[in-house]
Amino acid sequence: MSDNLPERAESHNALHYLLRVVLKFVPGPDLRYPLSIPAVRDIERLEFHPAVTFLVGENGSGKSTIVEALAVLMGMNAEGGSPNFNFSTRASHSALSEMLRPVRGLRRPAHRFFLRAESYFNLATAIEALDREPGGGPPIIDSYGGKSLHEQSHGESFMALMQHRFQDNGLYILDEPEAALSPQRQLAMLVRMHDLVRDGCQFIVATHSPLLMTYPDATIYALDDDGIRRVALRETEHYRVTTSFLRDPEKRVADLLRD
Repeated sequence: MSDNLPERAESHNALHYLLRVVLKFVPGPDLRYPLSIPAVRDIERLEFHPAVTFLVGENGSGKSTIVEALAVLMGMNAEGGSPNFNFSTRASHSALSEMLRPVRGLRRPAHRFFLRAESYFNLATAIEALDREPGGGPPIIDSYGGKSLHEQSHGESFMALMQHRFQDNGLYILDEPEAALSPQRQLAMLVRMHDLVRDGCQFIVATHSPLLMTYPDATIYALDDDGIRRVALRETEHYRVTTSFLRDPEKRVADLLRD
C-alpha cells in the first residue's frame, strides 16, 4: 500500500498528533485474526490527515479493528473513553495494537477520547459508577454537560459529548458515530468537528455515513477484500449507492422488491 501513499510534506508534521502507523513485520502464511482481514494485512504504512481521516467499508472489512488498535496505541481504553477509563466488560479487542508502531507528530494532544458506538452504554455506566465513589473532585459527568448520559437519547448524549467533553488540541478516534445520529445531527456533528479542527484537533473516524465523509479535504480510506486504498468521496460505494438510490427511490425500491 505504501507505493500509493507518498510521504506528506514535513512542514505538515507539526499539525499532526498521529502521522502514521507502520506494521512492524511482513505477515507470513499463517494469517490468524486480525491478519486474516485483508485491509489489516495490507496496512504496511497508514498515513493520517492532520485534520480528518475516514475509514470506510462494509461490515467486517476491518474498520473497527483498526480504530480500536489506534486508540489502544494512543493510550486509550479499548472499549472507549479517555486514558483515565479502564473499564472492561469483555476482553475482546484484537492484538493489532501490538503489531503496529505509531509515528507521532511534534505535538502531543492535550485531550484524547475514543468513542465506539457499540460500547457507549458501558461508558455512560462507568461514568455513573465513578461518580458514586467517594472523592474530593468534581463529578465526572460535569465534563459531559452535567446530565446523566443515560437520561438522554443516544443522539443527545453523543452531541453532549462532542459539545462538552471534546476540547481544543485533542485527538479523537470515533467508531461509527452516526449510529447515534439522525441525518440532521450528523450535519451538526460536521459543524462541531470543523470548530474543533480549527482549534487544533485531529479526528480518525470509522464510518458508513456519506454525510460525514463530505468533510472538506478529508483523507478517505476504503477497506475491502482487496486491502486498503485511498479514495475520493465520489468513489466510495456509500456515496454511489446513496446518490443512485435518491435519484429515484420509488423505482429502486420497486426493483429491489420485485419477485
